[in-house]
Amino acid sequence: MKLYRTSQGPIVESNERYYRLSSEWDGLINHRDLPAYLNTQVAPENETQLANVLAPIGAQEVWAAGVTYYRSRTARMEESQQAGGGNFYDRVYNAERPELFFKSSAHRVAGPGQHVRIRKDSKWNVPEPELTLAINSEGGIIGYTIGNDMSSRDIEGENPLYLPQAKVYDRSCALGPSILLSSEPLDDSTEIQMLILRKEVETFRGATTLAQLKRTPRELVEFLFRDNSFPAGCFLLTGTGIVPPDDFTLQPGDRIEITIGGIGTLVNVVR
Repeated sequence: MKLYRTSQGPIVESNERYYRLSSEWDGLINHRDLPAYLNTQVAPENETQLANVLAPIGAQEVWAAGVTYYRSRTARMEESQQAGGGNFYDRVYNAERPELFFKSSAHRVAGPGQHVRIRKDSKWNVPEPELTLAINSEGGIIGYTIGNDMSSRDIEGENPLYLPQAKVYDRSCALGPSILLSSEPLDDSTEIQMLILRKEVETFRGATTLAQLKRTPRELVEFLFRDNSFPAGCFLLTGTGIVPPDDFTLQPGDRIEITIGGIGTLVNVVR
């Protein structure tokens, strides 16, 4: 099953059919027996069409994990070497404790088809395609969606302490299009793909699989919920294994397409 948030309310997809739900979003995310409840809603009288899909987020916070792929570790070391922070990322990659940081509140998040932004005070900006965990208030993984962690590499590279400014700003995060509902881990062979088009011409294409993810989703959630509470649940971006070359930077008008098997494709245009 997949869960969508739309302008008409929550919708569940089952066997390629769509069914409207009467529950409000935050209650739905934290339902004690969500699969059983959704099965009761898959009925002919609730069938509907899917339209006006929004980011699948209500009152949830968005957090992110960094340096969880070797490719990300290498890129972070290279961009921060002149600032003296090169070995920070190698140490994080090999440490027991992961890098976790606040990414976004709901009002900053872009949904499918909406614009993402690049900072006006940055000259080196990239998208970061990431498997994203949907987590309820009790720390249970209820499903998976696609996240785009927009990042200003020159700002973070100037000084690792500038991470919040490189990562957190209006429309620096995108989520969607659906939440693939499952409490089980996705297969390691699950592929993450990213395509960037500039004036309808391919300018970058990359792919990785979850087999390259160093830390398990459950491990990341356990650290996130240590001495921390999320009354409405939260989302956790699990890091990126796809990094464009150093001479690439996003430009206004670029189209970013991120695809994860079973979830769908998240499309956003840079503004």
